[in-house]
Amino acid sequence: MSETKRTYRMRDRAKSQEETRKKIVEAAMHLHEEVGPRATTISAIAERAGVQRLTVYRHFPDETAVFQACTSHWLSLNPPPDPRNWAEIPDAHSRLKAAIGAFYGYYSQTERMWTAAYRDIDDVPALQQPMAEIAAFLKSVGDDLIAAFDPKGINPALAATIRHALQFSTWADLESQGLGEPEKTDVIMDWLTGTERT
Repeated sequence: MSETKRTYRMRDRAKSQEETRKKIVEAAMHLHEEVGPRATTISAIAERAGVQRLTVYRHFPDETAVFQACTSHWLSLNPPPDPRNWAEIPDAHSRLKAAIGAFYGYYSQTERMWTAAYRDIDDVPALQQPMAEIAAFLKSVGDDLIAAFDPKGINPALAATIRHALQFSTWADLESQGLGEPEKTDVIMDWLTGTERT
């Protein structure tokens, strides 16, 4: 076999392996959204991807590796709001309103996955690290927004309100009460006004 043919064969094999890996990751991602991480088994992933269980294990040594790849892929397709989009807004109230609007729009579009992830986090160890990273990201966003209102950190009620407002669970609770996206943001701003008076 010529060197050129060997190179093409290796390239084709690598491409096929990458395509198979992507099918496995996407199968896991869709199952996580549909039935939740807790109910997603390697067998179910293999069946959805159209491969054998052994093929899944050839690409991923264990369930944790599959879930980590799934999480990374999903977040690449559904990145959370970028704080740079509101960081330069000078007025603290307008900045917060922009941030809350961005997060609530994001939660509205990605509700199924976040609902499943938060529901199953205690039962799926593979979820805990990525969810901790999300929590750290939300804390960082909250820190910046709080500092715009209260740079000396003397109003804990205001800080707690902003942190609570950024959580998916807060959005979900307001959603369950039938509020639209602008109404949800208005409720948050009303809460904030109450904390500023204390």
